[in-house]
Amino acid sequence: MKKIIYPLLCASMFATAANADTAVNDTIECVYEMNEVYVYKPKEHFALSQQPLSSTSFNQGQLKNLNVNSLQQLSAYVPSFTMPVYGSRLTSAMYIRGIGSRVNSPAVGLYVDGMPIQSKSAMNFHVYDAERIDVLRGPQGTLYGMNSEGGLIRFFSKHPMTYKGTDLKLSVGNKFTRTAEVAHYGQVNDKLAFSVAGFYNGQNGFLHNKFNGERADAFNEFGGKGRFVWTPTDRLTFDFIADYQYMRQNGFAYGQIVTPEQIATANIMSPYYGLKAGTQDPNQNRQSNYRRNMLNTGLGIKYLGNGFALHSMTTWQFLKDYMMMDIDYLPMDFIHIEQRQHQNSLTQELAIKSRNDKAWQWTFGAFGSYQWLKTNAPVMFDKDMNKVMSKAITQYAYTGMLAAMAKRIAARLIAAGVPAEQAAEQAKIAAAAAILKAGGVNITMDMGTIPGLFHTPTLNLGVYHESNIDLTSRLRATLGLRYDYSNVEIDYATSARIMMNQKVMGQEVNSVISSMLAHKERNHFGQLLPKVGLTYRFDDLGSSVYATWSKGYRAGGYNIQMFSDILQTELSAASRTARGSLDIAHDEAAYERIARTIEYEPETSFNYEVGTHLKLNGGKLNIDLAGFYMQIHNQQLSVMAGNYGFGRMMTNAGKSHSCGVEASVRGEALNNKLSYAVSYGFTSAQFDEYADSTALGKMDYKDKRVPFIPQHTLGATADYLIAVSPDALLDPTNKFHLRSVTVGLNLAAQGNTYWDEANTLSQNFYATLGAHADGDFGPMHINLWIRNLTDTRYNTFAVQSGATGQKFAFAQLGNPFQMGVDFTFHF
Repeated sequence: MKKIIYPLLCASMFATAANADTAVNDTIECVYEMNEVYVYKPKEHFALSQQPLSSTSFNQGQLKNLNVNSLQQLSAYVPSFTMPVYGSRLTSAMYIRGIGSRVNSPAVGLYVDGMPIQSKSAMNFHVYDAERIDVLRGPQGTLYGMNSEGGLIRFFSKHPMTYKGTDLKLSVGNKFTRTAEVAHYGQVNDKLAFSVAGFYNGQNGFLHNKFNGERADAFNEFGGKGRFVWTPTDRLTFDFIADYQYMRQNGFAYGQIVTPEQIATANIMSPYYGLKAGTQDPNQNRQSNYRRNMLNTGLGIKYLGNGFALHSMTTWQFLKDYMMMDIDYLPMDFIHIEQRQHQNSLTQELAIKSRNDKAWQWTFGAFGSYQWLKTNAPVMFDKDMNKVMSKAITQYAYTGMLAAMAKRIAARLIAAGVPAEQAAEQAKIAAAAAILKAGGVNITMDMGTIPGLFHTPTLNLGVYHESNIDLTSRLRATLGLRYDYSNVEIDYATSARIMMNQKVMGQEVNSVISSMLAHKERNHFGQLLPKVGLTYRFDDLGSSVYATWSKGYRAGGYNIQMFSDILQTELSAASRTARGSLDIAHDEAAYERIARTIEYEPETSFNYEVGTHLKLNGGKLNIDLAGFYMQIHNQQLSVMAGNYGFGRMMTNAGKSHSCGVEASVRGEALNNKLSYAVSYGFTSAQFDEYADSTALGKMDYKDKRVPFIPQHTLGATADYLIAVSPDALLDPTNKFHLRSVTVGLNLAAQGNTYWDEANTLSQNFYATLGAHADGDFGPMHINLWIRNLTDTRYNTFAVQSGATGQKFAFAQLGNPFQMGVDFTFHF
């Protein structure tokens, strides 16, 4: 492994590299060379641009120019990839090629410095200390297992064996957006190196909660990480990493979507009077918020043998969070939920691969993980919800009583010779008068709190192999196979009760109807994940064409979000027939029905892909093209819980397909002063077989678009380097002298995106424009940046809620115009 000459200058040139897979050699004598086998490829043998897959990589210079500090911001510049803002860091949904998930198991895998992140709630984190981020598209199950069906993201921190010195970043922007990051990289000797880093990040927020005036999207977060690398011999390396982050945010800033029809028919008494059509500001009587503690630790061991390399990664991951959510998203007090997760995960992965220049390159590996997860999620039914339920049960009781009395009166009238139609009308009037005279019908209900405690441990085991065989000097075959086994369990304890006061025709009865559910369920799944690829290299720069067939897989499991709906349905049915207090009993048959209700099946897919990696103009122009077709079976969808819509649940659609094209161009021009990148993805994701039972009856969604998937994704960046004092580059002792200015523009666009299975809610295609100007003063950089320069108004996410008995649509607005300045130092 070679050391860096003038780290600051190398990093500056690294920012203009057209190909992140190669070392940088520019006009100034400087070497930035890494042991790529250790840092980047513990399993693979070849750089991403030499593999039969579609991918996008960002080095630290590109990340700096884009001014990103989250995977959500980065996703805008990757074709067919979206990670929208969903209200809080709890819901870290990622979608690639029409595959994704809002709840339960992820569909896109994430590795951070070789650590497989197990919890979906831990995937949306503050990005800093980053050297490189890779986004691999398409199933990566052979080497990375289940839940990487849509693709995989790999995050790499700066390595203390190759990067030296101290980095400091201070940033401030409008709405008091502020960031402070510091990191130090040191080498004790040739065998021991370390890095320590920390950050703080926050903002006052852009959206106000109209109900109480609070900032609906304010947040604060901080964290720190440490890394120690020890190479006692030339063959053996130990790499220990610990990364802690804390987040507290006001979340779920959803405002109601008001339609033009509602505005047109509004009068002075209407809640829509005086409003404009579109997404309103949040207006919730309870401010939703989210807090999260998470710690990821890992010990990586590498041993270089004679003809092989052995890699081991052992991790312990801890997450503890708290979420409070106003589920109705309205100023009325209907329903809210509190959820606390406490998770511990252990993972162990062992990979051994060949280390030679022979025609056959191989990798064998084994993976195991065990996750303990306890979720405490009480659902609170508040006063306005109790009023709605009381009104509904009163109307039900009154209607039933009225019909029974009218039937008896009508029979007597018909017997007295009154015509049937006239008798029915008179009987109904007489029955209503009799009920009113006797005191009427009035039933009040109090649902209270539905507690819920859920233990959901998960075991996963996998073994895999991949071979790369050179059939000729230019043609390579890739053959892979993995077997994944997962065991999922749920141990639940939840209950509910309704206290009823029934005043019926002068008689008053107080009763309590209750139900308790406590049971254990388990299930297990096994899956073979094959992969076959061919790569043909047709020039010495590495340009190639490829074709790949692979299988993706996402394990099944159990929903915990829908127990309140199950209990509410059960109690509501009992309250209509019960004549006193009742404790609903459950036998094994009842628990079997509940098990079938809460479980969902594994999702599988087959991916067919062809593409090309082109390196032109001496490697300064890189073009990647890919076309794909995916067949998805039992697609897992996040939908509102069945009858009442109190929460999200996972269900399976029958069949769907996703097809599209991806293109990216990255290069340099004008004597390397201009660097540019353009990416575009087209994705058509449709249901082939999917029918669902709704309040309106059975709905057939065949040929409807799969929700949450933008049909078009477009990203573009251009950066131009203006040399101010070129001679200063050759004199690293010349401190704080303006060397150059880099000006840049970036464009992020996506749409059309549907938010529901019926395709009634959507976000049209939209674009946001950003700009920056970076001044290089040697050890210091000053970067002025702007996001959403055109102040484009758009929705990042929309949801329908039926918590109040009516269905409303709500959405989260994207951030408006933002501007700020960064000060970065390296010394």
